[in-house]
Amino acid sequence: MITASIPSPPASWASFSIGIFTIHSYALCILAGIIVAVVLTSRRLTQRGGQPGVVVDFAIVAVPLALIGARAWHVLTHIGDYFGPAHPLTDITTWGNAIAIWNGGNAIFGAIVGGAVGAWIASRWTGVRFLSFADAVAPGMLFAQGLGRLGNWFNTELYGLPTTLPWGLQVPSDNASFPAGLAPGTLFHPTFLYELIWNFAGAILILVIERRVALRWGRALGLYLIWYGIGRSVFEAIRIDPTTVYFGLRVNIWGAFLAILVGIAVIVWSRRRHPGVEVGVYRPGREWVPDAPVVSRYTAADFVDDPDADQAEVPATSGAPARR
Repeated sequence: MITASIPSPPASWASFSIGIFTIHSYALCILAGIIVAVVLTSRRLTQRGGQPGVVVDFAIVAVPLALIGARAWHVLTHIGDYFGPAHPLTDITTWGNAIAIWNGGNAIFGAIVGGAVGAWIASRWTGVRFLSFADAVAPGMLFAQGLGRLGNWFNTELYGLPTTLPWGLQVPSDNASFPAGLAPGTLFHPTFLYELIWNFAGAILILVIERRVALRWGRALGLYLIWYGIGRSVFEAIRIDPTTVYFGLRVNIWGAFLAILVGIAVIVWSRRRHPGVEVGVYRPGREWVPDAPVVSRYTAADFVDDPDADQAEVPATSGAPARR
């Protein structure tokens, strides 16, 4: 008898309709994450001297490439689910399923790669240094990834091994991913929740550390990669959804190890190459200069005091007394 557990949402929660449009909860979770990341990153960049709103220029390029990268990584690591004898290339449905990002199946490692390419392109466009943007976006990325994991709950997917822990996830036995041979009512590790908590904790950790240490020149980026890689390598190890395996390990575990190594390398390189303080987020010669304040065409001599006026100072006409 189940006395405590996390219920899966009804299948009807996965999507809803507004007129002729179908809104997917998974997509809303991703959108919420993007909004949080953009708002937080914009604030951080502006505080460091970036032009207000410059983050939008990055989002225009990085977000689409991140989504493309996320979907591409997932499809390539689950190639049998989308292409093969049962999914002929000549069938338009095959390609439709491959790009149906709203049905779930987006790899964060692909999003990191695609988003990084987009951020680099935007950095050339805006003049903001790539590493400066990467440091600013690091905690926002973790918040976004955590919120995106809620989409897995709405889709009842990507859960872990069976467990008897009181926070085990209930999965309907008629779910397409329910493991064969297990009894109905079996609980599973809610790996989506583990990763959500881990990501939120990492974002808060970066924000707290930055109050004491300047995580610039890629150091916040490095910490993000290490933190996410460690957590993902653990959570991925207990997931049971089918995926590609190399040398006995799931492909995303190898991706997590790579993220950790890259994060360490970035921090070591940064400490050796840039031991000083970051003086600004723009490359030399591309600095943003706030617009100069508007200067009045009047001078101080053009104003006289009128004690009876509601406004203390009124521009005077040449050789004539001031009038209200």
